[in-house]
Amino acid sequence: MNNVRDIIESELNKVSLFKSKEKLYPEYLPSYLPHREKELKSLASIFKSLLLNPGALSHRVFIVGGIGTGKTVTARIFGKEFTQLAKKRGLNVGYVHINCHRDRTLFEVISELVRQLGLPVPQRGLSSRELLNYTLEMLEDNDLYAIVTLDEFDYFINIAGNDAVYFLARIYDEFPEKVKRLNFIFVSKSLTALSTLDPTTESYLMKNLIMFSPYKSYELFDILKSRAEEAVFEEAVSDDVLKYIADTVGIDKGGPGNARAALEILLISCEIAEKEGCMRVLLDHVRQACSIVEPNSVILHDILPYLSLHELLVLRSIVLTLKRSDEPYVNTSVVEDMYRKLCEDYNIEPRKHTKFYEYIVNLKKLGIIMTSTSLKGRRGRSTYISISIAPLNVIDAKIDELLGIKLRYEGSS
Repeated sequence: MNNVRDIIESELNKVSLFKSKEKLYPEYLPSYLPHREKELKSLASIFKSLLLNPGALSHRVFIVGGIGTGKTVTARIFGKEFTQLAKKRGLNVGYVHINCHRDRTLFEVISELVRQLGLPVPQRGLSSRELLNYTLEMLEDNDLYAIVTLDEFDYFINIAGNDAVYFLARIYDEFPEKVKRLNFIFVSKSLTALSTLDPTTESYLMKNLIMFSPYKSYELFDILKSRAEEAVFEEAVSDDVLKYIADTVGIDKGGPGNARAALEILLISCEIAEKEGCMRVLLDHVRQACSIVEPNSVILHDILPYLSLHELLVLRSIVLTLKRSDEPYVNTSVVEDMYRKLCEDYNIEPRKHTKFYEYIVNLKKLGIIMTSTSLKGRRGRSTYISISIAPLNVIDAKIDELLGIKLRYEGSS
């Protein structure tokens, strides 16, 4: 009978498919970012004047896209490369990346900014405004500029509120005498988060908008191919396997278009093959991985919690209408009637038709629903809606849970 050391040693001595496993992890920053060249060019164009005329303007960009569309990795790579290019030109630019899911308040955001830049700013006993004023003075003393990415910014909007967002977006209205050394990239899953802000703040944030669309299957194939070449040994993963994963997840093939899910399927497929002692990933390994990483489950657990109260009510209206009709698609007008009834049941003022339709458009952009303007056997031109991300009962249960949380939170605020 093998002792513990023999068991561990035999496992350690197994030949691995991986040459650099961490390069399939979500936090890895690749040197090549397929199919986000246009977005990188947009960022470079907006921030170009920071190099040409530093301090003249405070730049702000609003990035919007669903989960796994490359928003975070694009912002991080841009920040890394831009700061290095600035340094070559003799300009001291720091890059700061803050996750607003963790740092939820204005004070926490400014404190994290100070920490990442390594500024000697006293943080105890100061208000947010005082802390920021000290920060701006330290940037001046060190001749430092900064690009600050606020990731999960929709979460900050919901928690910190309009005044905090306005303060960040219009910092140099508060400190007009300061050289404009702070620049911002706001990253959000949805544009509808902005609807809770006052029109002036919303309009200001929307001046430089970059949209990230879900990935198509051919785009995911290129991403998987590029990452597989870095992460696993040659011929461990065939193009057929990569295409199968890409087709499973691609937005044009009915998937969510989520690169994060595609990479996780590839990672787990390799782990399953390695565990079985197989030095080549087979389609059966991918099918096993897909059963573990259901791409659409990302929507349920990572996207639905960030929907606004009325988006959740619209989504529940779609679910209930589909359940009652027992048809694959339902007419938007029927869904809107159900939405108004639900609002009445919850004692909530329903939004007007234009806003309702905005919610429908956003739910589609996020990959939660599908729409069609014509159906076989139906006369006229109407918009029809369907859902394929999960069984309707599963979606409804999740919405019910989230509505309970949001209604309690809004009722206590």
